[in-house]
Amino acid sequence: MKRITLRQLRVFEQVARLRSISAAAGVCHLTQPAVSMQLKALEQECGLPLTELVGRQLRLTDAGSVLAAHARRVQQQLDELEQELAAMRGHQHGALRVGIVSTAKYFASHLLATFTQQHPGATLSLEVENRARILQLLRDNEIDLAIMGVPPEFLDAIALPFADHPHGLVLPPAHVAARRRSLRLADLADDTFLVREAGSGTRNVMERYFAGEKFSPRKVIQMTGNEAIKQAVMAGLASGFLTLNTLALERILGLLRVPPMPVMPIVRRWHVVHRRGKQLLPIAQAFRDFVRDRGAVYADASSRPAAVATRGAARGASGRSAAARRVRPPRGTR
Repeated sequence: MKRITLRQLRVFEQVARLRSISAAAGVCHLTQPAVSMQLKALEQECGLPLTELVGRQLRLTDAGSVLAAHARRVQQQLDELEQELAAMRGHQHGALRVGIVSTAKYFASHLLATFTQQHPGATLSLEVENRARILQLLRDNEIDLAIMGVPPEFLDAIALPFADHPHGLVLPPAHVAARRRSLRLADLADDTFLVREAGSGTRNVMERYFAGEKFSPRKVIQMTGNEAIKQAVMAGLASGFLTLNTLALERILGLLRVPPMPVMPIVRRWHVVHRRGKQLLPIAQAFRDFVRDRGAVYADASSRPAAVATRGAARGASGRSAAARRVRPPRGTR
């Protein structure tokens, strides 16, 4: 094992992550034969096959899974060394691995853009998945920090709340109850409801709410992702239940309705999460603190139609003024 090189481990880590020799070759800037040679050399050192082809799928053997886990830890140790030395030199740069639940992408992109502008030395790796997958990435130590709603219950983690996370019922504009001043959940007993996929945090909130109200929809249609549900509600297919962080623009344009109801919106909290005991590197610490201190500004803007309208009006006025300046003819030419 002493003859295994860091280069071989880096190459194998990419093969294990991407499940593809050609994709790993692209990431490592190598040819496919070069990657295959590195893989063969590793198998000779280990004395066991590391991968296998099942149909057209490349999969890891048990030995490959063990080696991949150690390769990730070696790379993480090298990243930590690099960033600790950089911190001693007074710099904050290095790899930052962030996972966000899909619902948070409506504000997290703006948050990340601001942070990376302020920290140009950060090399960002971003995973956008549903809650179940983000928890898996946290547990496997494949991300440094996660932005999610309800903190993990089965994982020993530190979760810092940073913003309100409101949820509510969403109706098509033409729904007979869409413009009522007061609405009860029982009034929608005959509605079909669109629900997020299993493993979604939004679906968990909805199911707890329905159970507390002893409400069972007449029919449900499962869809993957917020956008699919929004489009279906706007088309009049059914009613839905979503986090309000995804709806600001559609509410401004009148494309869907969030009716006033008792106990609505259901407000949870957004959290920035990392595993307890994980050694956060300086760039990850800086990002955690940035989300904790500034994250509410971005999250609140994504759920308040007034904020979107104000920004849109300002841009529109600016655009109209600029257009007027461009087309106004010079004096004496009319």
